[in-house]
This record gives sequence, C-alpha cells and structure tokens, in this order.
Amino acid sequence: MVTSESQNTKRGLPVWQESILLVVIAVVMAVVVKTFFLQAFYIPSESMQPTMLVDDKLLVQKVSLWAGDPDRGDIVVFDDPGGWLGPAETPTASNPLQKGLEAIGLFPTGGHLIKRVVGVGGDRVVCCDGSGRLTVNGVAVDEPYVLDPTVIREREFDVIVPDDHLWVMGDNRANSADSVAHLGDPGGGFIRVDSVVGKAWLRVWPLGRAGFLDGTDAFASVP
Repeated sequence: MVTSESQNTKRGLPVWQESILLVVIAVVMAVVVKTFFLQAFYIPSESMQPTMLVDDKLLVQKVSLWAGDPDRGDIVVFDDPGGWLGPAETPTASNPLQKGLEAIGLFPTGGHLIKRVVGVGGDRVVCCDGSGRLTVNGVAVDEPYVLDPTVIREREFDVIVPDDHLWVMGDNRANSADSVAHLGDPGGGFIRVDSVVGKAWLRVWPLGRAGFLDGTDAFASVP
C-alpha cells in the first residue's frame, strides 16, 4: 500500500512553484539568446534608406561574428562610439514592462547605430573617382543600394582603416551621421570591431516588408 507521504513526494512541486520555475527558465534562455544569438533593434533615423525605413523592427544575429569580423558590405549594429547619437535618437523603454523585455532582448533596444561596412582594417577608402564612386583599395565600387549616388562626391575623403576598426556609411549618404560625418572627431570616424553587436538578419516589422536582409556583392572585386 502506498503511503500519503510517498504520494506527496511523487506529486512534485506545487503548481505555483512550477510556474515560477518555468518563468525563470524562460528568462534565462532569453538572456542567453540575446547575449550569444539574436537581439531585437529598431531603425531610429533615415540614414539607411531605402534599405531600411524609420521604425523598422529587425533581428540582429551574432552567430556569424563567432567565426570572424564583419566584412565589407555587411549591415552592422554597433554601440555608439560616443557622441554619434543625439538625445532624440536614443529613446529608451518607457515603462517597467518594456524595460524588462529590453533587458532580455525581447524589446527593441536603443542607443545603437546601424550602418553598412565600407572598409575593414588595412583598407584605403577614397571618395571619389571620376564617376562619383567610392574606391576601396583602388577598385571603384558600384553601390546599387545607395539612395542618391550623386551626393557621394560631395563628401570627399581619403582614409586608411586601422587594424581592428571599420569604416561605416549609411545608405542614405545625404543624411547619415556616419564615419564621414565624424572624420574630424578624436576617433577619426572609425569604429572598433569589438563595438559591433551583430549583423542585420531579419526584418520582422512592418509585416508587409518582413523578410531576410540580404547582403551585397558590390565589394566582391575588392582585393
């Protein structure tokens, strides 16, 4: 005959304790996913038009960074190097629920920038050739994703990217506070590779434009 004590032992945890345990496990898993795999972000400005529009929600993947640094043409999210974002571009979660979701990666995070990698460590990036195109290591680059190619030639520069740094530019070259805009800053407009959070991977909102974010072969011929 089974005793009542044995029955209580087999019955397991009370429902309320099981519920708390499940919530804790879910939060831990969400934090792990945010730290190592995926994180949610949103687009706060017009700097990446037409590729991305204001208030687009996207997931950034971190897995590809395990095997190496970002490459030319990648769209990356990175921490503000300092002073690149104004107060209006750094909104934060407005209530405790949003703040909690933000902490575990389920609410789009502010305080970051998103740009396209144009040059990696050792590259010489110049604007521009006779046709108004960027050149990277002496090779002219056709950039079909740029909103208005005619404005590129208005932002002349000639830089060599330091090791472990990146030169980044927005696809909306006429309205992008990118490396060119910060050329005169103490950091020279370069961003550190270790400041990169991840690569743009999937647009989840709005639903009508949802889908995977493709890369580009524009830099394929650059040595």
